[in-house]
Amino acid sequence: MITDLKKDACFEILSNNYIGHLAYVYNNTPYVIPITYFYDKAYIRVICYTGEGHKTTALRANGSVALEVAEIESIDHYRTVLVHGTFEELEGLDAKYQLHKFTLGVKDLISENDHKKVNFIPEFSGKTHPEAQPIVYHIKIQEITGMEKLPLSEYLSSHVENETN
Repeated sequence: MITDLKKDACFEILSNNYIGHLAYVYNNTPYVIPITYFYDKAYIRVICYTGEGHKTTALRANGSVALEVAEIESIDHYRTVLVHGTFEELEGLDAKYQLHKFTLGVKDLISENDHKKVNFIPEFSGKTHPEAQPIVYHIKIQEITGMEKLPLSEYLSSHVENETN
């Protein structure tokens, strides 16, 4: 059974994960790529970083993006969130501060979720050229939606339980 998720459940999924799929358009062609991200609860934004290249050129030309994050247990048991937002490139001290926040946040999530210890960004995110300055950006959230698919038996048991409470 497929149901819509409430906003707080959508933000919980966004908060508890660090890998998603970024969708953007370049020269009227859609692209979807995996990215590492960190959701900043305090400012309701997604923090990301990248290197100079195709994605950066595309995002600067058209800042409308979507980010999909999924928690998949099986074909009939998953939760997925879709964020619509805008790209905002950061510079200077703000970029450095946000990259630091991204790094600490993702390291904490990896430690909690995967029980692994990582020390450096290249261990958990796409590598940029060693001499290149990372490009740090936010995705300003304009809309967030989500859905959940549960096996019918699980849906019925949780639905009956919720009605009795």
